[in-house]
Amino acid sequence: MAAAKRKAEVAVPIEDENDLLTITPLGAGREVGRSCIVLEYKGKKVMLDCGLHAGRSGPNSLPYFDEVDPATVDVLLVTHFHIDHAAAVPYYLERTSFKGRTFMTRPTKGVFRWLATDYIRVTNTSNSDASALYTEADLVSAHAKIEEIDVHQQVEVNGIKFTAYNAGHVLGAAMFLIEIAGVKVLYTGDYSREEDRHLVQAENPGVAVHVLITESTYGVQSHHPRVEREREFMAYVREVVRRRGCCLMPVTALGRTQELLLILEEHWGRFASELEGVPVFFISALGKTGTRLYQAYIMHMNQRIQRQFNRSGRNPFDFKYIKTRTNAAEVPDTGPCVVLASPGMLQSGVSRQLLERWAPRPENGLIITGYSVEGTLARTIVNSPEVIPAFAGGTIPRRMTVKNVSFSAHVDYAQNSAFIDEIRAPHVILVHGEENAMKQLRANITDKYRGSDYEVTVHAPRNTHKVRLHFHGEKMARVMGCLASKAPREGDYTAGIL
Repeated sequence: MAAAKRKAEVAVPIEDENDLLTITPLGAGREVGRSCIVLEYKGKKVMLDCGLHAGRSGPNSLPYFDEVDPATVDVLLVTHFHIDHAAAVPYYLERTSFKGRTFMTRPTKGVFRWLATDYIRVTNTSNSDASALYTEADLVSAHAKIEEIDVHQQVEVNGIKFTAYNAGHVLGAAMFLIEIAGVKVLYTGDYSREEDRHLVQAENPGVAVHVLITESTYGVQSHHPRVEREREFMAYVREVVRRRGCCLMPVTALGRTQELLLILEEHWGRFASELEGVPVFFISALGKTGTRLYQAYIMHMNQRIQRQFNRSGRNPFDFKYIKTRTNAAEVPDTGPCVVLASPGMLQSGVSRQLLERWAPRPENGLIITGYSVEGTLARTIVNSPEVIPAFAGGTIPRRMTVKNVSFSAHVDYAQNSAFIDEIRAPHVILVHGEENAMKQLRANITDKYRGSDYEVTVHAPRNTHKVRLHFHGEKMARVMGCLASKAPREGDYTAGIL
């Protein structure tokens, strides 16, 4: 049966400014990076995510924090541990006047601590001290202030109710359903509607929602089925190995990398006779820490990985075929070998060092396995340029082959469109997408439902541009005297002191 028709709010004169719900992207407005959205209603303020832009450095990578007084923000909700959603948290908690409360899921808080440490290390080796946004001491202090929230747990802070729901994407990722005075807003963060080797898919909260704030990373693009992507991925890896090349995969230290490691481990076991003697290296200062973290949080993963763990009694992330190393010097100069190294955008660090070392040789190969942010070398190199910029200046010839097979666990158009249809919110606000992708998605959704029983208004705001929506939220009155002795029924006339 079709869902009941829910209309968008009718534009009427605003009698009370407190009835105005405003949603302002301080980051991720017509861009991918530095996710940070502020929701204001009834004198309450909620900040959703607090990330940095991977394609920028120093203060330029921060969201537009000066648009909102940090001292007026009640709650900061962080959806997951990725740099573009969480890495500005220590700065915001320690270097601004923010005094509100901060919440993450338990796995997000656990992994965030180590991923932010790695971010500080990489930043300090790539830039001058003047461009460092915060110190390890800031991180330790901020981390101690973060409160944990469980999936499906509802918390209330100063009249703001919020509940976390599974978002897929990475370990511990959450959507947040926020309710203020009866108005409900669902923020997806980055989400995936496809279960993989270790993560559950994003879930529908199953309640009526007034506003849906959703990512638009892939716009109107559609992914190939996961099985096809895995087949394409492994075929390319084996092709590079057969020609005795080095196969490089730039990745984040923790997150989707663990899914890639599970895929490689499975295939190395299945084709041991062919791949025997071909080393797979995961270069990360967090390699062993990541293994312990993922074992500790295995109950937050899907049933498949839990059954695997219970049957064997062995941590599925304690790999047999994958060797963990801490720096590029521990990797051979010639192949065959497979290497996963951070960072994923090739801006600096070990992945950049290995790229520059291996790019001139045609037997080597590069696989971009995630979304590449505009303005980064990872975005540039997918177009197979003849030369690439060297980190120290000048250029390097690019003769290695390049392949793009995405495992980024963001929804594509079909999945995003289906979720929007399930939620059926009168207002949809698109964030976390480049301008053209966001505009195309807005046009497609608008056209899809034009003339249907689902009336929806789709917004695609730029950074710092406010979306203003008018709702008659719940109002409460405190009564005194004899009026308070008996609760009035609907239709009763009442008079007294309110």
